Amino acid sequence: MAPHEVVSGPMEDEPMTKDIMVHLDGSAEDEIRLEYGQALATAGQTHLIGIFTNLLPDLTIPMPMDGGAAAMQVLAELDERARRDGDATATRLTERLAGLQVPHELRRLDETYGVLSEKVAELARCADLFIATRPHREPDITDWSDLAEAVLFGSGRALLLVPPGRHRQGPIRTVLVAWNGSREAARALREGLSFIEQAARTIVLVVDPPEDSEPWNEVELHLARHGVVADVVSTESGDRGIGEVILDEAKRLSADLVIMGGYGHARLREQVFGGATRDVLHTAASPLLIAH
Repeated sequence: MAPHEVVSGPMEDEPMTKDIMVHLDGSAEDEIRLEYGQALATAGQTHLIGIFTNLLPDLTIPMPMDGGAAAMQVLAELDERARRDGDATATRLTERLAGLQVPHELRRLDETYGVLSEKVAELARCADLFIATRPHREPDITDWSDLAEAVLFGSGRALLLVPPGRHRQGPIRTVLVAWNGSREAARALREGLSFIEQAARTIVLVVDPPEDSEPWNEVELHLARHGVVADVVSTESGDRGIGEVILDEAKRLSADLVIMGGYGHARLREQVFGGATRDVLHTAASPLLIAH
């Protein structure tokens, strides 16, 4: 058998998505996230889990001795109001999920911002995919960057991050895989195989490849064994950042989905992203599948 001969036959250990978690917070972005979740759940007969994060005021801030009791009363009233508002939102979300016509459930977390991120990351460990809004700088939308980072670094699962305000445009036909041969890129590729196998076109993007090698050969063969004939795009970054190159190519190729590894690390309570990941996360115009 030739070294690079592709053998056809039954595939074993195929990635299968059986449960999808969707972040819900009562905002208009819920509908956008649910559009993606519903489409994926319907196509794969998948269980959909809505994670409703009901944000409570932080009651642990220091209180002055003079007037502290009055301030505590105000904070207690704010907490009670947040829970009542959460009841109304949970009722509305329950009705919305009932119309999805897929197996579903709603889980509710009433916590402060930091605690919510940690608890959602724990729940996401028992799902195949987590859908959230990508980190952003939109002034009128709650930025759940800490939650997305906590799930990425702490759950061991992939995130499908959708741009704020971007409704689903239809099926994913063109997938761009940002490949540099790293462990993180390999994790993202594995998590994204179900999207790749259903797409009409897959492009492997290699930025600044070594002059004496073609690092995309092995990933081409790997995808071929999954029945995917990938196109390879090799480009130089020049004076641009890697993240900017990925975004430029995604736009040029009209990619419906970008798959990439999430680079960075977590120390103490601060999540630290690598430059390329940070740039793509905050500015991508296409949905992004990312894994660490």
